Amino acid sequence: MTSEISNLPTAEQIRRAPKVLLHDHLDGGLRPGTVIDLARENGYQGLPETDPEKLGIWFREAADSGSLERYLETFAHTCAVMQTREALFRVAAECAEDLAADGVVYAEVRYAPEQHLEAGLSLEEVVEAVNEGFREGERRARANGHRIRVGALLTAMRHAARALEIAELANRYRDLGVVGFDIAGAEAGYPPTRHLDAFEYLKRENNHFTIHAGEAFGLPSIWQALQWCGADRLGHGVRIIDDIEVADDGSVTLGRLASYVRDKRIPLELCPTSNLQTGAAASYAEHPIGLLRRLQFRCTVNTDNRLMSGTNMSREFEHLVKTFRYTLDDLQWFTVNGMKSAFLPFDERLAMINDVIKPGYAELRSEWLFRQSAANPAPSRGFGAE
Repeated sequence: MTSEISNLPTAEQIRRAPKVLLHDHLDGGLRPGTVIDLARENGYQGLPETDPEKLGIWFREAADSGSLERYLETFAHTCAVMQTREALFRVAAECAEDLAADGVVYAEVRYAPEQHLEAGLSLEEVVEAVNEGFREGERRARANGHRIRVGALLTAMRHAARALEIAELANRYRDLGVVGFDIAGAEAGYPPTRHLDAFEYLKRENNHFTIHAGEAFGLPSIWQALQWCGADRLGHGVRIIDDIEVADDGSVTLGRLASYVRDKRIPLELCPTSNLQTGAAASYAEHPIGLLRRLQFRCTVNTDNRLMSGTNMSREFEHLVKTFRYTLDDLQWFTVNGMKSAFLPFDERLAMINDVIKPGYAELRSEWLFRQSAANPAPSRGFGAE
């Protein structure tokens, strides 16, 4: 009797699969032990726990409130210990190492330079420390048998007034490790149009930018990010589901904005676990990614904040496989979408897709042949049998 071989990827296959990450916050991905070490070294007394395991649990529980504003409060602790060149270098190097160990081959990691100036660093010193950390992390990953390329996204805070200054900073370092610009922070009351001067500047300079939009706030945030500001990608963008109507018979009607997003292939930087924590979705099964993937939106899968969500790219994919029965073909689709949407030159994106991502998934897909032969060995016929 032939044993049935599941076509769902195993956790080990998911970990080994090449992955692309476009939405990951540097200050949301620290190792708990590093937070404790840096707090001790820099005299920071505000940590709620001093045991790494307990601190990791605290971050996840504090972020698991259903409120974006409460979720963002947890960053006060991580930013507090990221105020020196040494701290920024360490955090960036460990970020690259951790992502590579999880199978990420390309990542764009974002952070707000203006949040790391309390100990006297300049904006330029912050950017240079992080870039050097990423390069060191890439070297360490390579020494451990992993390959990763990390680009930085410089983020401006939507409630502050330094967006143009940060956009100019991103442009100065665009060939030195910085691949684009972003704005982040609470959406309600702080529309992206407050920073039109920054976006107009970046468009004149032919530079790339993404905008946090459609996470805690709805369609107006997405519309402004696209039609007023000209965003290349939508950070989250999950609320585009509000412009999609599903009838009782299962038929689907897209509104004008949803049609525009799909037709223009505007990438959605979807972060399933984070969206559950901030109340943008009630469960993985109810997360809009299922419908958006079925409707062929340019969906990508991301971690957002690995520390606060207790996640990584493998876990995000595992949740999707369990919930939606996604196969390796689906995971490759998300991954190729991510690489297509990266802020890299076209030829480099194409090389990553054809030379790294597709061969990696092809190798994983072929493994069922060997599992099947191991599960169903041919009967022995004896030496010389006819």
